[in-house]
Amino acid sequence: MSPIEAAATLFGLINVTLVVRRSMWNYPFALMMVSLYAWIFLGEKLYSDALLQLFFVLVNLYGWWNWSRSRADTGEVRVEQLAASARILWLAGCTAAALGWGALMHRYTDAAYPWWDGSIAILSIAAQILQSRRNWESWVLWILVDLAAIPLFAVKGLWLTAGLYLVFLALSVWGLIQWTKAKA
Repeated sequence: MSPIEAAATLFGLINVTLVVRRSMWNYPFALMMVSLYAWIFLGEKLYSDALLQLFFVLVNLYGWWNWSRSRADTGEVRVEQLAASARILWLAGCTAAALGWGALMHRYTDAAYPWWDGSIAILSIAAQILQSRRNWESWVLWILVDLAAIPLFAVKGLWLTAGLYLVFLALSVWGLIQWTKAKA
């Protein structure tokens, strides 16, 4: 465990707890966390996860903007729901993108676990986009990401990060419950 991993873990815990509570303050912590994890994952040759962190910077900036304009009369961020047809399209898109990205990582890089890491990255992208759009379905994807990421990070010896994703799993279940109750 490095001090950088410890700091990223702390920022991650704060970030996700604030997301569950639909607090705008999650975004500064998210930006700090993803910046540190980009460095960590690059060093571990988890290239999909490293690139994912750069994407997270952009989508967190979008989310911050979108959430600031999407408050209910109570001041809370409104939660939305996807149509059934949109859920099917997101599932098909995630499957195709995971297969394509995993193939690229496998063929063109020396990535550790290109398919596993690539699938986590693609699901994370979809989950983050949906979360930035305030869709409660994002939590279902985050639960899948956490279930896949915990053993990957353990295999790579990133024990603190694996533990963080175990906590993220619990927070994702809490988020799913809270956001499902709050959906429009």
